[in-house]
Amino acid sequence: MVPEAQLESTEHGLIPKEDGWFVVNAREGRWRPGEGRGAYSAFEGELEFPQLGIHLVTLGPGEPMAMYHWEADQEDFLVLAGEALLIVEGEERPLRRWDFVHCPAGTKHTIVGAGDARCLVLAVGARDRSTGPDWGGYTVDAAAQRHGASAEEDTTEPTQAYARFPDREPSRYREGWLPE
Repeated sequence: MVPEAQLESTEHGLIPKEDGWFVVNAREGRWRPGEGRGAYSAFEGELEFPQLGIHLVTLGPGEPMAMYHWEADQEDFLVLAGEALLIVEGEERPLRRWDFVHCPAGTKHTIVGAGDARCLVLAVGARDRSTGPDWGGYTVDAAAQRHGASAEEDTTEPTQAYARFPDREPSRYREGWLPE
């Protein structure tokens, strides 16, 4: 039998203290906002889920979810609210509510907030091969550059790809990040 994980109340929201099943409301959990690149829910706490990464990501117009990159595992995205722009393999595709994006391993991509209001995206990624030194990489792309979502040079180092952004800091949920 899998035990229930206890949730710990921190200054930045509820997080699981241990492995096990749990239920947490996204408005009560911990978030990680980043100036100029939206905010994402951090359901995992200190222990990452070993098989699957899952986040709610809220983006303002023009904010990139990530720098243009590829991973050694698949990633999938579902737009839950608002509008976004997908940049995939050098092409731009508009996204709207309920659009689903599947990126097989090796697909170069990012998502940028669009429209005139925040968008909300469910992001899910496998963690079989996308951890460690061979996780994937950031590649320079002209379409991503036009939207401020490209590293300045090809790299596998997140600190280099995100050098122009301040570090993300844990935070409580802020009103307006999730639709009513």
